[in-house]
Amino acid sequence: MANLKEIRNRITSVNSTMQITSAMKMVSAAKLKRAQDSITQMRPYAEKLQEILGNLSSSLDASENPFTQEREVKNVLIVALSSNRGLCGGFNNNVAKEVRRLIAEDYKGQTVSLLPIGKKITEAFKSTELATNGIGLPHHTEELWNDLNFENTAEIAQNLMDRYEEESFDKIVIVYNAFKNAAVQILTTEQMLPIVANSDVDEFKIAESDYIFEPSKKEIVTNLIPNSLKIQLYKATLDSWASEHGARMTAMHKATDNAESLKKDLQLFYNKARQAAITNEILEIVGGAEALNA
Repeated sequence: MANLKEIRNRITSVNSTMQITSAMKMVSAAKLKRAQDSITQMRPYAEKLQEILGNLSSSLDASENPFTQEREVKNVLIVALSSNRGLCGGFNNNVAKEVRRLIAEDYKGQTVSLLPIGKKITEAFKSTELATNGIGLPHHTEELWNDLNFENTAEIAQNLMDRYEEESFDKIVIVYNAFKNAAVQILTTEQMLPIVANSDVDEFKIAESDYIFEPSKKEIVTNLIPNSLKIQLYKATLDSWASEHGARMTAMHKATDNAESLKKDLQLFYNKARQAAITNEILEIVGGAEALNA
């Protein structure tokens, strides 16, 4: 039977862990509320803007704008979004696994570079050959999560657009966790550049009747594309931010439940061990008394 002091120490340790995970769950729940409000307000605008842009782009010559030109894909940039901290289940690991899958399958034989946004994804590929130095990509992007706003995200998006226009990359994709609810995050791979035009001509003709173009369709698209790309990246970061807090809240909730269950098991084990120790002491006392009477 285990030593009673050891069991008491384990119960104390589990209780301390349970208090920590419970506190982290409440902190994540408070942050999740703000992050969820941000993405639910941004998502309809971003999706509608993307829809309008896709419709307008489908009616224009792709050569008229550098961001709609499709080139032979030789150099691919993957923008991977993770968190700066762990303790959020498979949130970060899922992004890393998807990046590895894209490299091994979808972009096999092509030159792949990685722009990690988040400390955990940076650490996951720190020892790999996915070099980002020397091609003008931003550094220390994990600092974005310390002050997440449109201006900081737009700066990174503008840098990516410049690299694409200079033909440093032929394709840019974003890998992130899209927020569905606190318990569900959808791993998403989204193409940022080149912009994919809406190929549904009939749908475009229907939508076209709702638009009045001033000064011209071409000029509107030219001005709209950079803003749309910045908003696309900003939406992805808001999705990832909300997903992180949802994943951490869920993970800490499960950890708290597991700690509580373990504490109950240890308490039961302690009571049994204590009862056995008391029984042994009684037997020793009785045995000693009979020995004196003999």
